[in-house]
Amino acid sequence: MKRTVVQGDITKCAVDAIVNAANSSLLGGGGVDGAIHRAAGPDLLAECRTLNGCPTGDAKLTNGYRLPARYVIHTVGPVWRGGNSREPELLARCYRRVLEIATEHRLTTVAFPNISTGVYGYPKDKACAIALKTVQEFGQQGDTPVQEVQFVCFDDENYRLYQQGLSENS
Repeated sequence: MKRTVVQGDITKCAVDAIVNAANSSLLGGGGVDGAIHRAAGPDLLAECRTLNGCPTGDAKLTNGYRLPARYVIHTVGPVWRGGNSREPELLARCYRRVLEIATEHRLTTVAFPNISTGVYGYPKDKACAIALKTVQEFGQQGDTPVQEVQFVCFDDENYRLYQQGLSENS
């Protein structure tokens, strides 16, 4: 599985699915979540209302509507509480669940934002290490149609962390 780092706006990615770092209501919010809902249009919110939310560490798929991506996979990352409230396990589960859903739907390209590193306060370096390791391990299992995972970084700090992390683990 090819892993790449991109700096930019995830709502512009022409992939099979972009990942939304959502809140548990799935009804929109700030940061990446708000940007995805604005770019996709009101039909995304209407579909999300039918999903009855999503627990932390899980994920759910919707159509992409006005986005270049065909689908949005919404996942709810953990709020950072110091690292002793299962945050690493829950964050890793987000990445795995997204890739499991992508596999179930035979998707080949997925773009991830930096889950939980915004208002949820997860330290960016720790989140980056978990994201890279979890995606690499999932790809090594072999039985997935996912051929490429893009880590889409909006800010310079995440972009540098992911570039460094990929170069060290390639």
